[in-house]
Amino acid sequence: MIENLVSVSTRSMAFTDCMKTTDLSAEKKGIKRKNWRMRIRFFLKINSSQSKSKLRKNRAYRPTADDVNQWAQSLDKLLSHKYGKAAFCIFLKSEFCEENIEFWTACEDFGATASQAELAAKANSIYEEFIKSEAPKEINLDFHTKNAIVKSLGEPSATSFLTAQKKIYSLMENNSYPRFIHSDLYQELCAAAKGEGKHIKS
Repeated sequence: MIENLVSVSTRSMAFTDCMKTTDLSAEKKGIKRKNWRMRIRFFLKINSSQSKSKLRKNRAYRPTADDVNQWAQSLDKLLSHKYGKAAFCIFLKSEFCEENIEFWTACEDFGATASQAELAAKANSIYEEFIKSEAPKEINLDFHTKNAIVKSLGEPSATSFLTAQKKIYSLMENNSYPRFIHSDLYQELCAAAKGEGKHIKS
């Protein structure tokens, strides 16, 4: 198992958290934009034919303009809001790097686990899904961090993935998050939260 870790990719962590938009063909760009627009429509439950009373009633299911503005203050504020996190997930999927937020979320759940038996099961599950070489959702971690995780698998603790989680958080904070805040998706979310959902085109 440890030998497998030697084949760690030499990609630069600063630029490989997601596939760059410039790497996508025009056709793929069109597909991904259409994709997130459909997702965001569903996400916001926008229906221009709804009455004002119905919109007020549904308000609890939608982020307010203040909520959306706060998401631009920090990644922490974004992830601590149910809809902010969901919107960020939609964005990461459009950039083909949702494994970062999925790993971060799995670590949050792992850290809150009390049972040692559950910890062991979850630790192995996270390792198989995100950490080992050629994992289905392999995240970009350095050899030393991966090696420390491997060594902890025999007797995992609530902090077994803490270093890796911090690295992935930093990666998202410095790369994906700024792109999200400057994206068309975020701008259209702002417009929708202000009641201008009609600007979200098909």
